[in-house]
Amino acid sequence: MCGIVGYVGYREATKVLIDGLSRLEYRGYDSAGVAVLNGSGLKVERAVGRLNNLAIKLKEHPLTGTLGIGHTRWATHGVPSERNAHPHSSQDGSVSLIHNGIIENYRELKAELQAKGVEFKSETDTECMAHLVADCYSGDLLKALHAALTRAHLRGGNALVVAHKNHPDQVVCVRRGSPLVIGIGKDENFVASDVTALLPYTRRVIFLGEGELASVSRSGAKVYDENLKEIPAHVETTDLSIEAAEKGGFEHFMLKEIHEQPTAIEATLRGRVADSHIDLRELNLDPARLKQVKRIQLIACGTSLYSAMVGKYLFEHFTRIPTETSSASEYRYAEPVIDKDCLVIAVSQSGETADTLEALRLAKAAGAQSISICNVMGSSIPRLCDATLYTRAGPEIGVASTKAYVTQLVGFIMLAAGLGRIVGATTEAAERTLVNGLKQLPEQVKKLLDSDIVGVKRCAKRYQSVFNFMYIGRHFNFPTALEGALKLKEISYIHAEGYAGGEMKHGPLALVEGTFPTIAIAPKGKTREKMISNIQEIKARKGVVVVVATEGDQEARELADYLIEIPECLEELSPVLAVVPLQLLAYYTATQLGRDVDKPRNLAKSVTVE
Repeated sequence: MCGIVGYVGYREATKVLIDGLSRLEYRGYDSAGVAVLNGSGLKVERAVGRLNNLAIKLKEHPLTGTLGIGHTRWATHGVPSERNAHPHSSQDGSVSLIHNGIIENYRELKAELQAKGVEFKSETDTECMAHLVADCYSGDLLKALHAALTRAHLRGGNALVVAHKNHPDQVVCVRRGSPLVIGIGKDENFVASDVTALLPYTRRVIFLGEGELASVSRSGAKVYDENLKEIPAHVETTDLSIEAAEKGGFEHFMLKEIHEQPTAIEATLRGRVADSHIDLRELNLDPARLKQVKRIQLIACGTSLYSAMVGKYLFEHFTRIPTETSSASEYRYAEPVIDKDCLVIAVSQSGETADTLEALRLAKAAGAQSISICNVMGSSIPRLCDATLYTRAGPEIGVASTKAYVTQLVGFIMLAAGLGRIVGATTEAAERTLVNGLKQLPEQVKKLLDSDIVGVKRCAKRYQSVFNFMYIGRHFNFPTALEGALKLKEISYIHAEGYAGGEMKHGPLALVEGTFPTIAIAPKGKTREKMISNIQEIKARKGVVVVVATEGDQEARELADYLIEIPECLEELSPVLAVVPLQLLAYYTATQLGRDVDKPRNLAKSVTVE
């Protein structure tokens, strides 16, 4: 969740750190800080609030030096404040350290250090590691970090980057559950929590593996296993570009990413849809083992969880295999029934979602087959799975997921239909029809985005001051209702709830009155008539209804206060199209309210703590 940047080289470190941290602002944070090494030791500057507050302080009190570490903090232990901001330093000032994750056993470590006379200056879990590294130091910084880790028996996912006043050409780091990437330059090298921070300087990177440590100097980087044995460092060239990580003329990243969805869908489909069938050979799935699958479990969090809920309907439709969807944060504690005949599919945009990663580890340990649907190459979840369908959506900077969600839906459609063919539950004719529909999706989404969606903008303007919204849908589009409500909550801070349309009469209908808006998702399909009945129930109680319906639906037009039309498509594909106007509704509502849509309060892009 937090942003990490480290630098060793020939440039002024402060400029590199602030630039890198600015590219990680999307991750969510409440304070920021840097530590820079110069002739008089490690100098630290920190500030609460936006990164610009830190930049202003650094203009007033410049820190010069060519080695430094920087951090943006998302509060877990201790309130947002300057003393709780990173970097944290040892009592003697020799060590400065930045940290992403949670140290679950920090109270025991803190008590041990306080018993030895160490005085703590912050309320954080992180500070104890700065003191531990200093206590373990005897001339070798990497060995000191390793000794501190061994002594601490850290619980929880963590990434640490450490600088020492006696090492002007070295920072050391470790990855244990939270991502770290090393950037390889010429006479300079970098460490970051996300490759986007490195793009102005290098595209050559090393993704640290789980449990690995690294020593980074101006001349190079060395990687070590958890026993401190040096291992080969695999240098990759990322295909991300600076342009992909910038706004490209749009006012916000979120709006840019909404408009990138046609291209993202094309990328997800590329090479995977042939003339009449879905081609998933890249996954190297074992047909014999897949035919033994008796149950499918889908695990995810947040927006990815809603894509998995659509996935449940898709898998049962195409494969006839019983499928359940679980929130990854609850999965481990629900005593799930897992065995070798179970297929577990983990869904995560970042591939680093802590709850999903831990749930996946539990499933793997019980012998389940595993597949992931993920956007980020080389991330932790794909590394742990037997196979991965990469969505290829490109970097998603906005905290509220848009293009990652629709590409996950497309991934589920292909995976479910492909598995359906393997187990003999999907006919060639049905697969051919589906492929034709998939091929039309990018142009249909483009049509939606190019049209003047008057209903969306009018609705956003008319109801921007409303305190509550209801979203309803059925079957494939019940999760669409949940996702639409989540988007509005995330970025506009307006309360919204998603419900299955049939559940309205079991309680939520009591909320309906003349100023209460309901968003009804009712495209063409087998539940459309039932949705029309739900809409009529709301209208009979003088409720306001915004209807998302298939083009040409005259009955929906007559009932709707605001009508939003989507192109006609197969029912299985309708969640992809129906969610687009809901993304725009949330966006326009939030911007009219003056919200920071790319960095909504209290939220972070990549949730790497449980």
